[in-house]
Amino acid sequence: MRVRWHRRVRAGGFTLIELLVTLALVGILASIAIPMADVASRRGKEQELRESLRTIRKAIDAYKLAVDEGRIQRTVDASGYPPTLRVLVDGAVDQRDPAGRRIKFLRSIPRDPFNADAELSADATWAKRAYVSPHHAPKEGRDVFDVHSRDTRAGLNGVPYRQW
Repeated sequence: MRVRWHRRVRAGGFTLIELLVTLALVGILASIAIPMADVASRRGKEQELRESLRTIRKAIDAYKLAVDEGRIQRTVDASGYPPTLRVLVDGAVDQRDPAGRRIKFLRSIPRDPFNADAELSADATWAKRAYVSPHHAPKEGRDVFDVHSRDTRAGLNGVPYRQW
């Protein structure tokens, strides 16, 4: 008499335990990756904010220098800083140029990366500080001495965006 050995053929697929372990591992990896993606996104916006502030502030300083050099007409009661951010793009008449060409200080006004309101113009996304305004309580006025973000949150370094 012959004895036949029957092998059981296992159906292809995963057991329930294998699927649960895999799902748990994927969940753990996702819970680590999502906060890291948020931090990376915020870090990118902070870098863009730094660059935008540097660009605008250099343009404001260049405008003031042009006023001090007599290239832009200044009234007696004016501080010498631009009246609006738009002037930095539109330019001002060069008093030393016989053809009366305009001096431009910016190609375009960068937007505040933390201001998501798409209906606002780029210059309206920034909070402005007038020359006569104290640094601890910045207020808008007849000129633009400085700009800062309107966002009330603090950066990754702990310093509020308004103080950058």
